[in-house]
Amino acid sequence: MAWKVGGALASLLVLLWVSNSAAVGPASEHAPARQDATQREIWRRDYRAPAAIPFPESNPYTEAKAELGRRLFFDPILSGDRDRSCASCHVPNLGWADGRARAADLNAGDMDLRTPSLLNLAWQERLGWDGKFRTLESVSFFPINGPANMNLPTAEALRRLSEDEGYARAFAEAFPDPAVTKERVEAALATFERLIVSRPAPFDRWIAGDEGAIEAAAKRGFDLFNGKARCAACHSGWSFSDGSFHDIGTATGTDIGRGRFFPGSPALRYAFKTPGLREVSRRAPYMHDGAVPTLEAVIDLYDRGGIERPSRSPDIRPLGLAPSEKADLVAFLRTLSSEPGRVPALADLTADTPRP
Repeated sequence: MAWKVGGALASLLVLLWVSNSAAVGPASEHAPARQDATQREIWRRDYRAPAAIPFPESNPYTEAKAELGRRLFFDPILSGDRDRSCASCHVPNLGWADGRARAADLNAGDMDLRTPSLLNLAWQERLGWDGKFRTLESVSFFPINGPANMNLPTAEALRRLSEDEGYARAFAEAFPDPAVTKERVEAALATFERLIVSRPAPFDRWIAGDEGAIEAAAKRGFDLFNGKARCAACHSGWSFSDGSFHDIGTATGTDIGRGRFFPGSPALRYAFKTPGLREVSRRAPYMHDGAVPTLEAVIDLYDRGGIERPSRSPDIRPLGLAPSEKADLVAFLRTLSSEPGRVPALADLTADTPRP
């Protein structure tokens, strides 16, 4: 896929295709099959990839800024002991997460939540499992300053970068003057991170019209995903996330997610961010706390319907899926991962992205 780097992402018009092949007349035994095919084609139009990566007017794309952000992302200079970088937890070949149930802290223990993937964040708002970050720019110094994470005070981070001749030149190239500020570090990292876009997968070739790109089981799974299983109620669109927060009936106790910020809202208690599903087969374990080990177990969880309570999403309820339907759903989810060896490595991500 040739991504274009642009300013604001143009609105994507979804064209509803209506078959007029069935003439008015006697009912046909083939009518249900035609009806099912028509519904599938309508659903497929919701998953066409956008044409450009959106960048905010307050932090427009430049190549120099993206390259500076790439250097900062992979450099342990931003950790207290110089032994961690952003890429320590957001590993390209692990779907830009870390493969752990919960993020590792500096003392070889576990943090409270799983490391989220950075894939396709350019299309997301309200970041973090509980939505505590308003913008991608506002995320950067949370892990850098975190005592259990990178454990580096802001002032020390800026001092290190300012005293490094290579970084001094890079900041001078990316900004009007060489000053190293917190806001410029945030802008550079966010610019690079918006370029972290999932590669085309077999699913995308199918959406583009290659009927042989995925197997029949995966096509049946796509129908279930959008129909009986109701997955698309939350995992919608090209990135497979509605960007919102839902209680799926699993969290308990003080693990209340977005409810921390809205204690008076019954609907947001135990609500967590809907993760995108791109590269999902590479990103086990699953859920905000890494409590579910496999895709098969995820399907079983949703089939059961979760804890019944006032905050539980109305789209979460027992599904009554047959074993064959569960297998079809997993087959579909596996088509959302790119071919082996095609996950972006650290040197080719920005190089493969067309410039404006």
